[in-house]
Amino acid sequence: MSERRACKAIGYCRMTVRYRTTRADEAGVRQRMRAIALERRRFGYRRLHVLLKREGYLINDKKLFRLYREERLAVRRRGGRKRAIGTRAPMMVPMAPNDRWSLDFVSDQLTDGRRFRILTVVDDCTRECLALVADTSLSGTRVARELDRLVMERGRPKMVVSETVANSPATPS
Repeated sequence: MSERRACKAIGYCRMTVRYRTTRADEAGVRQRMRAIALERRRFGYRRLHVLLKREGYLINDKKLFRLYREERLAVRRRGGRKRAIGTRAPMMVPMAPNDRWSLDFVSDQLTDGRRFRILTVVDDCTRECLALVADTSLSGTRVARELDRLVMERGRPKMVVSETVANSPATPS
């Protein structure tokens, strides 16, 4: 059967059957790209393109991206947040004063737009407010100074718990 009749029978265009690709062999580029990607795990295809250009490989960035995907290369994801391993000890229930103090920060805004924060220290057993420290800025040294003052007045607690929630709104008065 002739090519013309065979193509007509299966419904193909003769140009498609006769087509020969003019695309150059990319084996060398693929191999070098894979080697660099294994060496430099945090480099994406754009950085690989720069490195390959420096080495003398002339390749379009879109073509490189196609090869990058075909090779199933991707920038390695960074590890997530490290979590505590094992079970944590349950928090003791306060039975007497000074068993556990809770620290918290509350913030609000004045009518002129300035923000202020309040450090609250509460005895969890008696639910007594041990300290309220209000200021436009509360540094770590200021918090430590206020806790030292409380320890001098009330004695040392067995445990101090801090559950800070950023920008928790205060009740306007």
